[in-house]
Amino acid sequence: MKKWYLAGLLALALYVPGAAQQIIYANLSELIDERGDTVTTLQVERRSRNQLYLMGGGDYRILAPDNRSLTRYLRRRCYAVRIDTSLYVNCRKMRYKRFKLGSWYAPAWELNGRIYYTAQPVGQVATETLTPANAQKLRGQVGDAIQASGLVKERVFYELNPYTGRSAFVGRERMRELLAKHPQWLAEFEQEANESARVVGKYLQRLRP
Repeated sequence: MKKWYLAGLLALALYVPGAAQQIIYANLSELIDERGDTVTTLQVERRSRNQLYLMGGGDYRILAPDNRSLTRYLRRRCYAVRIDTSLYVNCRKMRYKRFKLGSWYAPAWELNGRIYYTAQPVGQVATETLTPANAQKLRGQVGDAIQASGLVKERVFYELNPYTGRSAFVGRERMRELLAKHPQWLAEFEQEANESARVVGKYLQRLRP
């Protein structure tokens, strides 16, 4: 039933001459194996700051403007989308410990068989790295949520494990492992003040082929 449903949606995504290559992946295994379905009707929109404040979630909406059914599929069931060389993962499908990362899509990179994506910091470890040391800390899930709400504009990197489908926060310890073979870069990283996406992304970019 699922295959027939997806086939029907794809049949409605008509060919548009000159459009960028667009591939949708139904699940993690399709993404890892590059077995996605090609469409040519997708539109990427960056979400506004107000939308992020009100609803949270990923930085990008991916839509099929002339196909509501495909848009619903993209939001709720699709795992990832590749548009030319850009990859986006569906935050609805991502998990960091017990936390969900909301709806819509986060930009992602592929590096050494892993997928790294930027999203709002959630959970104590991810949020504390961007919270001033003298800020008051609140305990428990409610405290984590309140703390995270103040960081809605901030982003950190998560690492998606292709075998488990689980995500891990890319913090100082993980970056030390990734930079172990590059002592000069590691020394530079150790001087950084935090583990924001801006900082971590600079070093992940250097590691990319």
